[in-house]
Amino acid sequence: MTAALEVTVARHIGDFDLDVAFTVESGLSVLFGPSGAGKSLTLSLIAGLIRPDAGTIVINGQVMTDSARRIYVSPQRRRIGMVFQDGLLLPHRSVLDNVALAVRQTSGRRARRAVARSWLERVGAEEFAGRQPGSLSGGQRQRVALARGLAGDPALVLLDEPLSALDAAVRGELRKLIREVIISSGVPAVLVTHDREEADQLGDVVIAYNEGRVMGSRAVERPE
Repeated sequence: MTAALEVTVARHIGDFDLDVAFTVESGLSVLFGPSGAGKSLTLSLIAGLIRPDAGTIVINGQVMTDSARRIYVSPQRRRIGMVFQDGLLLPHRSVLDNVALAVRQTSGRRARRAVARSWLERVGAEEFAGRQPGSLSGGQRQRVALARGLAGDPALVLLDEPLSALDAAVRGELRKLIREVIISSGVPAVLVTHDREEADQLGDVVIAYNEGRVMGSRAVERPE
């Protein structure tokens, strides 16, 4: 079986050196470690937002980056859904339009909006469809961002500390939602966190980071 994601990359920025290698098979994998360990930098490399100094990134058997062979696939062509810490929704577009803009597998505005609406329903945000992002709470915006990240039929979803700016009650609620929606979608995902409890609650596999290195990984046992 082809791995969903294979990463072997090195990147030097200022006084920081990242040199990591790991494989994601399926489900939800978590990059866990202290702030400044290189977790978010890794996501940027996977997404193609930053190029590595050396190494390769392979998604579903397709080479996205290979420094030695000078292969670099642009971020727009990598079929990656992104969920950021602050959502990064377009402020002058409705919630529905924010999600519809990510839909690629369907042509026509009406069809794209229908797909967007179905994802808003799956994350419990359908009632916000006509509202502007600025009128939503932080938790509501992250529901919309999750719908947007999955609406484009991605090969991979990357989530960069999506819950760190939320209060404890909302974080607990959205942890459950993120895991349920990601697993039910069948789309492999990589999530970054520095919260050990969050890593264990969300991840099928936890990959431990420190000072730009992978220190180890472990599978999380879950009840049947």
